[in-house]
Amino acid sequence: MKNFLAIDTSANYLTVVASKDGEEFSVFLPDCAMKHSPSFMNAVDEVLKKASMTLQNCEFFSAVVGAGSFTGIRIGISAVKGFALACGKPTLPVTSFDVVAYNAVGEKKLCLIDALHGFYYACGYENGRVSIPPAYLSEDEVLALAQDGYALCAATDLPVQARQTVQKVDPVQGLLGAVKAKSEAGLFGELEALYVRKSSAEINREKGE
Repeated sequence: MKNFLAIDTSANYLTVVASKDGEEFSVFLPDCAMKHSPSFMNAVDEVLKKASMTLQNCEFFSAVVGAGSFTGIRIGISAVKGFALACGKPTLPVTSFDVVAYNAVGEKKLCLIDALHGFYYACGYENGRVSIPPAYLSEDEVLALAQDGYALCAATDLPVQARQTVQKVDPVQGLLGAVKAKSEAGLFGELEALYVRKSSAEINREKGE
């Protein structure tokens, strides 16, 4: 399958990419925090125009399912499910860790997303396979894994102590790489949100109870 549309609304940035007959097109908004909903469709329209294609031309649709922004993830999944349903096409789930891993260098990689307050969403990859399942780690735990040989990788700047050693990847190329690799492997399926931990609202509600 060569023609697809993929989106990433899981972070402060917004990425929309399309591929048509092997040619790649993209729109990247670096600062889209809390504005994914009003910006999303304009970005999709722009990418489709660049590619001279329509939604019906897509052989499948892909969305980043997490970890990351609770609201952003839901926006992306809902939109892509709508595209797929309307066009009768399959969906391909991609994680935000995949976006980092497929554009990072090294055999052992720890892909990180800032979870704030000194914590990180993390997932380890070794030789292209997940070696450490998605987890919620403290900075000390992250640095311990770095000492164990994992290269720290991220798509955004991180406040981790070893920041100078964090490999920063291109989220556009990472999304394209992940989608192409997973589609070639036939890893299509339902889009289900990946929440590594409960939302602040859920945690606060449970504390109140």
